[in-house]
Amino acid sequence: MRGGFDSTEVMPVMPHRELHRTAHIGWLRAAVLGANDGLISTSSLVLGVASAQAAKGPVLLAGLAGMVAGALSMAAGEYVSVSSQADTEQADLARERRELATDPAAEHEELAGIYRARGLSPELAEQVARQLSAHDVLGAHARDELGMTESTQARPLQAAFASAAAFGAGALPPVLLVVLLPLSAVSVTIATVTLGLLFGLGALAAQLGGSSRGRGALRVGFWGAVAMGVTALVGHLFGAAG
Repeated sequence: MRGGFDSTEVMPVMPHRELHRTAHIGWLRAAVLGANDGLISTSSLVLGVASAQAAKGPVLLAGLAGMVAGALSMAAGEYVSVSSQADTEQADLARERRELATDPAAEHEELAGIYRARGLSPELAEQVARQLSAHDVLGAHARDELGMTESTQARPLQAAFASAAAFGAGALPPVLLVVLLPLSAVSVTIATVTLGLLFGLGALAAQLGGSSRGRGALRVGFWGAVAMGVTALVGHLFGAAG
């Protein structure tokens, strides 16, 4: 057929890749929490110390100490938390290996039952279970029975480093402002810059997660303002009392 589409032509099949937001959940959670904590806690600490006395040295020392201690604390906490998840995953996989070794027929029927419950016909469910088991029986059970996938696998060291780096990145702006600015301008500038960064972080996290940027920005900014305001008030009261 001249000038038209020839149905006998073989069209190349392009690989279909979809980018879903769930793929960002692991690193996004650690990065956003770390950056928010670093920014809010360090800014609040600096404002509290700056409100309590009139020397720049203690303010800078408090900011640096807060940044280092907070980053290490985030790393340790994330490592312990994710390690517990990894231990649970490994225990479940070890149990699954034992069950596959001792009673493979029952495990095969369990896998086929999962596919039947998802809507496949008994014949197709049996065929799918057989073929997937022949390819990677433990992987099939891990994915479809235990809900474990490569994207959700626990990675303690990765989570720890990501949290520490994100906290340090969030804590750096208030520390730099203390270094660069006279003490008289520190409080107002840090509060303003921190709120602006918090609004931006909240909007970015909401956009990557597919929710409202405005709501995300307001949520993060509000609680950051509360934290800084309360800490500055405590520093002012204790400084006046001293």
